[in-house]
Amino acid sequence: MKEKIIAKASDLFLKLGFKSVTMDDIAGEMCISKKTIYKYFCNKEVLIEESTSMVHKQVHEIIDTIVEKDYNAIHENFEIREMFRDMFKNNADTSPIYQLKKHYPEIYQNVLSHEIDQCTRYFRENIEKGIREKLYRPDLNIDVYVKFYYTLIFHINENTVSEREAQEIELEALEYHTRAMATPEGILELEKQLKKITI
Repeated sequence: MKEKIIAKASDLFLKLGFKSVTMDDIAGEMCISKKTIYKYFCNKEVLIEESTSMVHKQVHEIIDTIVEKDYNAIHENFEIREMFRDMFKNNADTSPIYQLKKHYPEIYQNVLSHEIDQCTRYFRENIEKGIREKLYRPDLNIDVYVKFYYTLIFHINENTVSEREAQEIELEALEYHTRAMATPEGILELEKQLKKITI
């Protein structure tokens, strides 16, 4: 039952917003009593923590699945972007990360510290792969480019209220990041991926 509550709560939080969804809403959606929810979660904050942790885990499992498909480095980044777009397309108008930062800053800080570790690893592996594939320049300072990119992405998500706008700016950031690193072959691959995009 605990897992079902977390799954339903995650779904509602992402669709309607962390602030607006109440314990009554979750109970109503599941046709259970609020008392049943409180049996597993002493308050809404604990439920939000568990929900964000579950979404975080799902996101990274999907990213791992994409990485295992062994696309080239640039294609891989576009596939991951597409996955995020699909995952959050039924969202509230407000970006979930922006809401979390505004209404539940402590939970947000916990999420952020985990995310930075995970993203640093993905970005580093992607850059190393792109260099091996001759799509990225061999002389890159990998640490600096990893830091540039996650600073850019987190800044967009923290400060952009609209989820749609955040996704549009993220696409621009991905193009910007890729162009900064790409060899002539990398630019050709980037142009190919951009032609396939639907925002």
